[in-house]
Amino acid sequence: MASVPYPAGGQAVGQELIQPEAAQGNARYALSDQRRALLETIRYAEGTWRNGSSDGYRTLYGGSLFQGLARHPEITVRRRYTSAAAGAYQFLPGTWREVAGQLRLRSFEPSNQDQAALHLIERRGALKLFDRQGLNREVVARLAPEWASLPTLRGSSHYGQPVKDYAELERFYGQALRRHALS
Repeated sequence: MASVPYPAGGQAVGQELIQPEAAQGNARYALSDQRRALLETIRYAEGTWRNGSSDGYRTLYGGSLFQGLARHPEITVRRRYTSAAAGAYQFLPGTWREVAGQLRLRSFEPSNQDQAALHLIERRGALKLFDRQGLNREVVARLAPEWASLPTLRGSSHYGQPVKDYAELERFYGQALRRHALS
């Protein structure tokens, strides 16, 4: 269901206006259009965007899909690098367990992955900055230690891996924001 923007950040469900926390179970983080666009930009950088398909939430490192979202799959893939990263935000199993425990997330469902990603963004000191200033180089650089595909201020990966160019991320973010404004 497409959400209808309300000044208080709630969304329409039937004829009711409910706050984001109620709309998503025990969700801690509200999902504004700007935050959705940021999350989609991270997914784009991580290679799990898949044109908005929910398949991105079932993506293993390397691009193959796993079945079931009851839990993190903890499948190790050996390609250029070896990783057990999975989901839309390519959570490593240990990171997922830690954040899922902190937020009391009981499954690897898409809404829980979104909440966990927002928690990681907040933990890196970027969420309030993003909410005030939007996507900028400092926000992206703060997230670079969390997501290897995001560039540091120098434009390189925090981990020496391939990264998306900041200008490309900025373009994608702008397109995502426009998509949400139209929905």
